[in-house]
Amino acid sequence: MVLNFVSAAITTGPATWPDVEKLFGVRGEPSRCWCRWFALTGQDWKATPPKTRKEQLKDKFDGGPEPGVLAFRGGEAVGWCAVEPRQSYPRIEQSQVLKAEGGGAPEGTGVWSVSCFVVSPGHRRSGVAAALLDAAVGHAFAHGAEIVEGYPVDPSLRPKAGSADLYQGTVKLFGAAGFFTLSTAVPGRAVMHLRR
Repeated sequence: MVLNFVSAAITTGPATWPDVEKLFGVRGEPSRCWCRWFALTGQDWKATPPKTRKEQLKDKFDGGPEPGVLAFRGGEAVGWCAVEPRQSYPRIEQSQVLKAEGGGAPEGTGVWSVSCFVVSPGHRRSGVAAALLDAAVGHAFAHGAEIVEGYPVDPSLRPKAGSADLYQGTVKLFGAAGFFTLSTAVPGRAVMHLRR
């Protein structure tokens, strides 16, 4: 049913709030999380309802660089990738993945984190995530990043990982984009870097 549409060319660009709001919709995990999981620590997450999370993401579009990039097919947003300076994500900075690895990249080195992918169900496994990652890297470097960091899943070590578990991307995706593995101290999860 979606074959002709999915084969259309993918374009990317900095995210705009109206397109993000439409892409995330009103059902499913994106409409509950609003890409705030890594921006809020445990207690703050529990105390923040989805409506407030949505407002928090919307506020990120006021001033400063956009908090992510979008992929389009036929003029419709079909994917999102969140990318911001790592200090924007306290949960990442406190994560076991970074602690096990020794803290990721050092502070003050212009580290930006690729924290989340959202791809519309009819467009998965069709190159959208790769286009988003490429755009996220370009966006980060254009805004002063020295290192772009990702925390992808290795499905070969987590064979039961479903689409809900792969929102941070896969090791294969990041490797194909030129990222190198810094650490695999947490089984099934890697810390990967791409330097300017």
